[in-house]
Amino acid sequence: MKEELFTKRLALRKMRTSDAPALFTIWSDPAVVEFMNISAFTHESQAIEMITLLHELAEKNQAIRYSIFNLNSKEIIGTCGFNSIDPENSRAEIGYDIAKPYWGNGYAPESIQALIHEAFENLRINRIEAKVEPANVNSIKVLEKLHFTFEGTLRQYEKVKGKFVDIHMYSLLKSD
Repeated sequence: MKEELFTKRLALRKMRTSDAPALFTIWSDPAVVEFMNISAFTHESQAIEMITLLHELAEKNQAIRYSIFNLNSKEIIGTCGFNSIDPENSRAEIGYDIAKPYWGNGYAPESIQALIHEAFENLRINRIEAKVEPANVNSIKVLEKLHFTFEGTLRQYEKVKGKFVDIHMYSLLKSD
């Protein structure tokens, strides 16, 4: 998997421990983590632990996460990547988060488009999945903009912050 991916305005680089202060700022915002499977971070050490865990998964080719940099400001504005990779079935699940000050600027679809290209062109992925809580309207808009297909609702599919929630399943096939 590539160390870096680029778009017109963004650089996606594999996460590093040195990204922890910026990622802590993002992941400590309750609005950002509202629909993630984590609670808002309260200590920078939690960001370091998350990065360490993601590195371990990447070493096993089970996942990969990128820090998203704004090429103009050189600031980390979010993260994206493959939350899980299933090489046997040529399938990967994407995930993404953008710092609240950068919402509404098209950074999520732009970064996801780079992941889509990487998945279909270099990772031999046939199917990209995205699981989204029905109330996460902004994320659903991103997926629709990128022509993901809504496949249905997985009822009480995940336990999030102590309660079972429905999940919408979206997918994009290489043949799409």
